[in-house]
Amino acid sequence: MKKIALLLVIALIVGSYLFFDGQKYLSLDFFQNLYKQEPLLTAAVYFVIYVIGTSLSFPGAALLTIIGGMIFGLWVGLLLVSFASSLGATLAFLVSRFLLRDWVQSKFANYLGAVNKGIEKDGAFYLFSLRLIPVVPFWVINLVMGITPMKAVVFYLVSQVGMLAGTAVYVNAGAELGAVEEFSTAGILSLPLLLSFALLAIFPFIARAIVGIVQRRKVYKNYPKPSFFDTNMVVIGAGSGGLVSSYIAAAVKAKVTLIEKHKMGGDCLNTGCVPSKALIKAARTVNDIHKAKGLGIHIAEPTIDFPAVMERVRQVIRNIEPHDSVERYNSLGVDCLQGEATILSPWEVSVDGKTITTRNIVIATGARPFIPPIPGLDQLDYLTSDNLWGINELPKRLLVLGGGPTGSELAQAFSRLGSKVTIVMRRSHLMPREDQDVSEFIRQKFIAEGIEVLTDHQPVSFEIREGENTVLLETTDKSTDENKTKEISFDTVLVALGRMANTEKLGLENLGIELNATGTVTVDEYLRSRYPNIYACGDVAGPYQFTHTASHQAWYVAVNALFGRFKKFKVDYSVIPWATFTDPEVAHVGLSEADAKAKDIPYEITKYGMDDLDRAIADNMAEGFVKVLTVPGKDKILGATIVGYHAGDILTEFVTAMKQGLGLKKILGTIHSYPTLSEANKFAAGEWSRAHAPQAILRWVEKYHGWQRK
Repeated sequence: MKKIALLLVIALIVGSYLFFDGQKYLSLDFFQNLYKQEPLLTAAVYFVIYVIGTSLSFPGAALLTIIGGMIFGLWVGLLLVSFASSLGATLAFLVSRFLLRDWVQSKFANYLGAVNKGIEKDGAFYLFSLRLIPVVPFWVINLVMGITPMKAVVFYLVSQVGMLAGTAVYVNAGAELGAVEEFSTAGILSLPLLLSFALLAIFPFIARAIVGIVQRRKVYKNYPKPSFFDTNMVVIGAGSGGLVSSYIAAAVKAKVTLIEKHKMGGDCLNTGCVPSKALIKAARTVNDIHKAKGLGIHIAEPTIDFPAVMERVRQVIRNIEPHDSVERYNSLGVDCLQGEATILSPWEVSVDGKTITTRNIVIATGARPFIPPIPGLDQLDYLTSDNLWGINELPKRLLVLGGGPTGSELAQAFSRLGSKVTIVMRRSHLMPREDQDVSEFIRQKFIAEGIEVLTDHQPVSFEIREGENTVLLETTDKSTDENKTKEISFDTVLVALGRMANTEKLGLENLGIELNATGTVTVDEYLRSRYPNIYACGDVAGPYQFTHTASHQAWYVAVNALFGRFKKFKVDYSVIPWATFTDPEVAHVGLSEADAKAKDIPYEITKYGMDDLDRAIADNMAEGFVKVLTVPGKDKILGATIVGYHAGDILTEFVTAMKQGLGLKKILGTIHSYPTLSEANKFAAGEWSRAHAPQAILRWVEKYHGWQRK
């Protein structure tokens, strides 16, 4: 009935248009003549139409503005549109605030976070910049602003002033278009008309430049720029982000100074990726020896020389150190300085009393282990991923606080090397970033290896009783909702509860550089702080604290800092892989099931068990699975998780496919060597193809083959 009614209305409108010769009423000449005969009435009707259209948030304000210029000319049109648009926008603002709040919140949720953050940071100037630069649709700004704390009077006044320049450009284009007496080639190609539309095209760039100049003057007003700079870029921190950004700057012949107060290579080389993987290799070798009998090889119980294991870990660090050394980076053209850096101004960095003037600053100071304020913990000689690598005695009973990637990797490694390990975490499952099925798989693996996993347990306090370390844990009995307590004795505690950004003693607070709730430096999509020449990358910037994302960000930092006046690049987080090097490994890219559900994104799941893979069976590593999320009914990959032997290496095919826009059909059509672990990706794609086979067509094909047999 609704469709029939709609068709009848359309037919009535079309019939009326034809019967009353509507063409003459919708022509420009008609309205221009009407304006000459009844100027006040025409202006009033146009004004009301404009106000109603904008207040009801109908798209098309730009077209209506141009029409206003065509009918009324530049000055009258500018007067009408300026006030009508501001009044209509304010009415839409009020309608959103009092009537459509829930709808606007659900419909424009992707705008709300940025708008609220912008208003909190820059107040009315943020709205002014949105009005001046027509990037966000006019009507969307009206609705989204309605559910912010901004006062209606402020909204109206800022809109009135902020839209004036853009309105003048659009009205002028309409006025020049309306002045064309005949739509011939000569009329359309007249110089005034071409100039007006050229101005219309370049106005967003002009407006953006104006806003940029205003913002820069506002930010830098207390910091005059030096007449000469000692260097093009100062990089603080020689971890992955700092090294890569310095390397790129030197490669393009910029003068760059790299400052490190501790060790070149940062956490990854000295306390993170490198030593942990060396330790994991030793632990995995022990496990391989235990599993050797499954291959028909009988080996005596291995003897673990833990001091030798740790010395080998330290030797691995020493072997890789030359890659990140001062000598190497000096040879690449980087000026390396040892010392503690303090940012004095957007243009000055102090290093042990020496002041360096620089055009750009990159903060790449990394992060350190987070130590929770649990009573009694500070009385213990606890371990973290920073100081762990100096020990030479294997902990007999190791308590691991935290079941994230670091805690899980180290817990399994120490367990295999001979420690009795207990993992304690507040969260409900291991590796909280992963899906429940992944977490449960690893938990069962840990339990089978003798690791005690206590989820939903909150450490309350630590005590030393009769020379023995004890932790008091609190948990909730889910069947009765009653709090229960539990005590665990241990010899050594390893704190692995995440990392916090290193922002202290840099002078950030003196410059007013904001930090996020997580303690990382607040940066925009170009990785700039509130000062456009001060950047941050790596763990100190987030949102991902991986070595490879630090390197990824470093490219954007270096290019934007050195060449941003010509072209800036927004950092791309669309395809970020990561791997947890437990055994089996867990590797992931894109959306997880939890992510998709939280963001209300429809998805399908395809799963392939690694216990079916020939190479995994042959290697006695037949455990785990490949799980792929795709768009319903399509082979577009939304995300992939692999649990299994060398999962971090196998994942690369999915990372490449997502980055290049390739679907599962392309993976299925790619020849994979046999027998290899990477075939798991092809078989997962095959599972998807089998589930989406065209059954109706196949039934006809079956009949055809049956007919062929007759």
